[in-house]
Amino acid sequence: MRRWTTSIALLLFALVVCAAAKDESLAELKARFERARPEDRPEIAIKIAQNQLRNADKLYNDGKEFEARDAVTDIVAYSEKASEAAQQTKKRLKNVEIDVRKMADKLRDIKRNLAFEDQPAVDQAVHRLEDMRTKLLNEMFAKEEKKDKK
Repeated sequence: MRRWTTSIALLLFALVVCAAAKDESLAELKARFERARPEDRPEIAIKIAQNQLRNADKLYNDGKEFEARDAVTDIVAYSEKASEAAQQTKKRLKNVEIDVRKMADKLRDIKRNLAFEDQPAVDQAVHRLEDMRTKLLNEMFAKEEKKDKK
C-alpha cells in the first residue's frame, strides 16, 4: 500500500511540474528563446507566436486594437525567427510550415471580424506568413530535388 501512495504522489508531482512548465509567461518564453540552442529555437518561437495569436484575438475582441497590433507584430516576428532557425538547422521545417499555415488561417478569420481600418495590419501579417510558408516549402522540396538528381 505504501508503494502505491508513493507512486501516486510522484505522479501528481510530475503532473504539477508539467502543467507549470506549459504555463510559461510570454516574457519567460522570450527569455528562453534567447538562451536556447539553435535546434530548439523553432519550437519556442512558434509557441511565442501562437501565444501572441491567442492574445491578439482576445485583444481585438476586447476592443484593444493598439495592443492587438503589437501582438500581430510579434506573431510575424517570432514566426520569422522560427522559420529562419528551422532553415538554418534543417530541423522542424515541416512543423514550422504547418504551424505558420494555421496561424495565417486564424489571422484571416480574425480579419473578417475586424473594422475596415483595422484589417490592413492583419492582412499584411497574413501575406508575410504566406511568404514564409513559401520559403519553407521551397527549402523542404529543394532538398528532395537535389537528392533525385544524384
